[in-house]
Amino acid sequence: MPFANFKVPAGTLTPAQKEQLVTRTTELYAEIYGDRARANTMVLVEEVADGGWGIGGDVLTLAELQAG
Repeated sequence: MPFANFKVPAGTLTPAQKEQLVTRTTELYAEIYGDRARANTMVLVEEVADGGWGIGGDVLTLAELQAG
């Protein structure tokens, strides 16, 4: 079963954008693995709390991401 897991900062995607991630990811897997993969493709969009992740040892916040 194809599986994709997107971790995104909480509150940065609308429900429509989350739906688009799910739909387009499923389409991509079906394109690569064939249409038989569509029904078994799982896409998980997880919202990470502000300050709950980092890069290079530095914790990032939404304010820092929006400023950059």
